[in-house]
Amino acid sequence: MNIHGIRAIYRFEMARTFRTLMQSIASPVLSTSLYFIVFGAAIGSRMGEIDGTSYGAFIIPGLIMLSLLNESISNASFGIYMPKWAGTIYELLSAPVSWVEVLLGYVGAAATKSVMLGLLILITARFFVAYEIAHPIWMFAFLVLTSVTFSLFGFIIGLWADDFQKLQVIPLMVVTPLTFLGGAFYSISMLPPLWQKITLFNPVVYLISGFRWSFYGHADVHIAVSTGMTLGFLAICLAIVSWIFRTGWKLRS
Repeated sequence: MNIHGIRAIYRFEMARTFRTLMQSIASPVLSTSLYFIVFGAAIGSRMGEIDGTSYGAFIIPGLIMLSLLNESISNASFGIYMPKWAGTIYELLSAPVSWVEVLLGYVGAAATKSVMLGLLILITARFFVAYEIAHPIWMFAFLVLTSVTFSLFGFIIGLWADDFQKLQVIPLMVVTPLTFLGGAFYSISMLPPLWQKITLFNPVVYLISGFRWSFYGHADVHIAVSTGMTLGFLAICLAIVSWIFRTGWKLRS
């Protein structure tokens, strides 16, 4: 294992984050704070409880997931796309590092940023809404697992993209709508029976449900199913990245 190579990639990506703190950290935290103000403090105070939890507290896991998924994808996709765009990807491919080590460097940095962002949003939420975390270890584990999984997904998007516009297509046109429709602001048990069944085809439902369980001990989907779905998606992403590096698809073209 080339530890020096992994550390070099990781430190470079983390340094880029700290050079753009306003865009990488401050902007997502501010945007999520506005959700807390509008939906948590203003509207939430006039709504009833959901499964024994105040509405303002109920939406915290969903809002964290909304930011976490988008930022994980964006950080990882931009990180690997820039070497492709600048032409320095060939130096990376010819360096004495394996695809696993490249993955650890880029995805590790992107996941670290996402975990930092998730924790900052969690701290910020305390200023607007009172909440308790029933299973803090599970909460952190799910936070890390989701960050790693979607950073890996973002890495694939960065390899696939041919221009900067494609980097934003999946987060804006796919992930964000799925998050809003995946129970970020409501429990799927509130939907008509038919739509409850249709919603279960939305993979983000399992992420939000599992994360919400770690906070309040109740969820729309069993925690074992949520964890299994996330691990399954992680395994699929790993298989795709392995295939890309074996075949050179989008790397040498």
